[in-house]
Amino acid sequence: MNFYRHLKTLGASLLLACASSLALAQEVKVVYHVNTGIETTAAILNNVRNHLSADPTAKIAVVTHGPGIDFLLEGAKDSKGREFSGVVGDLSSKGVQFRVCNNTLQTRNIDASKVQMEAKVVPSGVAEVARLQAKEGYVYLKP
Repeated sequence: MNFYRHLKTLGASLLLACASSLALAQEVKVVYHVNTGIETTAAILNNVRNHLSADPTAKIAVVTHGPGIDFLLEGAKDSKGREFSGVVGDLSSKGVQFRVCNNTLQTRNIDASKVQMEAKVVPSGVAEVARLQAKEGYVYLKP
């Protein structure tokens, strides 16, 4: 009887170890929620860059709405006059996804063609943040 109890305990321990290994191997998915204007964008994009430096395998989505979409519009520049398109293109090439709220575009009468090509227009920025968290297991970050 002791043998079977030991075997059962050993089996449970192996199962737990396998589950822990799978959890560690699971990819980290993060949604950065951006609804602040261009004055904060450089710092936010730096956070994303630093995140990728620390964990190059992280799957990152930057979801924008309200004034947060401004840096993803064609010709948008930082406080030093540099266009955001270079940084957005670089991060996009590393797998970062950028999403722009269509509700904001409509409210502000901005044509979707004005959005940088690296960004995807989604119906609602806040609904996209919620969907990524609830249905795709993304961790929420508000820089």
